Amino acid sequence: YNTCGDFMICNLCPRRCNAQRTENEALGFCKCENKMKVARIAPHLWEEPCISGENGCGAVFFSGCTLKCVYCQNYEISHENNGKYITALELSEKLKELEHSGVHTIEFVCATQYVDKLIETLNIYKPSVPLIYNCGGYESVETLRKLDGYIDVYLPDFKYGDDELAKALSKCNNYCETTTKAIKEMLRQQEEL
Repeated sequence: YNTCGDFMICNLCPRRCNAQRTENEALGFCKCENKMKVARIAPHLWEEPCISGENGCGAVFFSGCTLKCVYCQNYEISHENNGKYITALELSEKLKELEHSGVHTIEFVCATQYVDKLIETLNIYKPSVPLIYNCGGYESVETLRKLDGYIDVYLPDFKYGDDELAKALSKCNNYCETTTKAIKEMLRQQEEL
């Protein structure tokens, strides 16, 4: 990741597109611009009980995705990048609102393409409830290291045990090795399961 004024050269995910992302142009595999976009920010009651408890988790569903699985249940969000643009300051205010609503945790869903903006947000305001990074598991170790000290719980989906299946359904190469390395980094940061 390199910032050059109003654009970034993006290599946040394992695809390493080296894409030039600007404020108005969405290049690279994820087709995300160099500004944060979210589809939904609200209490979410339907995660695992240990995460959502009685009051739910405060879920932030980011627009776009680095996997684009053909079977995705959030197609409009992940493939079509539906959502609204939001600044780090605006998101920090929304995190405060979620926290004050009584949620037990705050969960960032598919945030890889916006990791730097997420860190900017958490530097403005870091909620006192546990922060969860919910992802497809196909993550760059270097990007995960940026999150060290910010994330309390990693919730990766290990989707495939077969690289050919991963290539066919999520258009990614070397899924198993990449995801295994990513999960090892998550465990390095948060040893307790």
